[in-house]
Amino acid sequence: MPTVAALESGGGGGQDFPAKLTGQVLICSIIAAFGGLMFGYDIGISGGVTSMDSFLMKFFHEVYERKHEVKENNYCKYDNEYLQLFTSSLYLAAIVASFAASLFCKRFGRKPTIQAASIFFLLGAILDAAALNIYMLIAGRLFLGAGVGFGNQAVPLFISEIAPARYRGGLNICFQLLITVGILVANVINYGTSQLQEYGWRISLGGAAVPAIILLVGSFIIVETPTSLIERGKLEAGLKTLRRIRGVHDVDREFEEILHATELAKKVETNSFRNLMKRSSRPQLICGTILQVFQQFTGINVIMFYAPVLFQTMGFGSSASLLSAVVTGLVNVISTLVAIFTVDRFGRRVLLLESVFQMLIAQSVMGGILMKFLQSTNEMPQLYAKIVVLLVCVFVAGFAWSWGPLGWLIPSEIFPLETRNAGFFFAVSMNMLCTFLIAQAFLSMLCRMRSGIFFFFSAWIVLMGLFAGFFLPETKGIPIDEMNERAWKKHWFWKRYFDEEESPAPAHLEWKDTMTRN
Repeated sequence: MPTVAALESGGGGGQDFPAKLTGQVLICSIIAAFGGLMFGYDIGISGGVTSMDSFLMKFFHEVYERKHEVKENNYCKYDNEYLQLFTSSLYLAAIVASFAASLFCKRFGRKPTIQAASIFFLLGAILDAAALNIYMLIAGRLFLGAGVGFGNQAVPLFISEIAPARYRGGLNICFQLLITVGILVANVINYGTSQLQEYGWRISLGGAAVPAIILLVGSFIIVETPTSLIERGKLEAGLKTLRRIRGVHDVDREFEEILHATELAKKVETNSFRNLMKRSSRPQLICGTILQVFQQFTGINVIMFYAPVLFQTMGFGSSASLLSAVVTGLVNVISTLVAIFTVDRFGRRVLLLESVFQMLIAQSVMGGILMKFLQSTNEMPQLYAKIVVLLVCVFVAGFAWSWGPLGWLIPSEIFPLETRNAGFFFAVSMNMLCTFLIAQAFLSMLCRMRSGIFFFFSAWIVLMGLFAGFFLPETKGIPIDEMNERAWKKHWFWKRYFDEEESPAPAHLEWKDTMTRN
């Protein structure tokens, strides 16, 4: 994890309110980020498990037989809708859970939502580890999906609301860092359990209980966010918590800012989802959701879900393919650390734009090599197979220090309070929907499009680069409740969506006398 000194070195404004990077904020951010570890573990574990013969023999015997046919098409070995459903059903459940979590998060707070996420995930891990048939297996995946939906809704919001503005980017990326650590841990475990012929897959799937237990226990240590407390009328508790996490007594201006945002939200709040349909909410809604589309259509989850399957397609054996997945997982973790140290120094857009060129080159060259050297029934020459693994690492590195973490960070910081839960729900749901579509369709797409699938994702990367360059405002260092004034209303395109009459006059604040007496 980054040191305090390293995080403090990232300037870029956001010094409007007095604040230290306290141990309380660091501890709370790290514990909450274990929600990312749960998510990442599942992403990594599913691809490795679906390549294990013992798992396929028990649940997908047709795929097992096809895998071992000598002349079976390289691109179609794993093309099975139920095998894809094993991976994708989690994300379908997460879409529904995200909606419930957005309401739960607003009514009860961020902390209880994180606790609920860990319980759902724990139940799913137990069901999958004990699965006797495919129905039990899918039921476990649905519980895991509920955990992912609740966790992905609450954790980025939690970290964004407790972090001082100038450290918000680096701290929020702890969530993505733990996702990458989860993927790496899952790949290492899969590599080990693949040697256990009969029960290895049960150990791999049951291992998801460990991060869930850590998050559940840790959730009793973390504080509720001041924004959530104030939003629910607990002003004294909100002020006390704000002083505690900021490490300074003079938090009056920041408290005023949060209270003012809360009062404005209450004035217009008949329904936060209805508020999101207002003209002035469209820029945040469009950017927050389309970032999720682009994040998934980079093709990253093709790599993360199905890396062992993809490497076996290129001629690697089971152990070699799982080891290659470990290598890419390690690259993923290291590259996410780069994002933590750079996002608050260089800003969001620089990282997004640089990575577009990096990912585009890697995807295009990969597609070209597979088109030339991997036909339906041959084995790719080992030299070119190793080059593809290297290009996968280049691609993963670019994603991991840009679109991966920033796809979660930016939507968590751009919505005003009156639409924050609803807006982030749409972002999370779009992410889960696109993840579901990719997970459900990839093996069939690989069978039909073959190497062309890499050019399909390359075209999406071009589109996302154009979007980031022209339509995404820089949010580095801007306090979360000043985002409209200092980012959206100054953007060359989005400023037209804000009418003067939609900006209410500042509300009269009457909290000072009460707080002074206390």
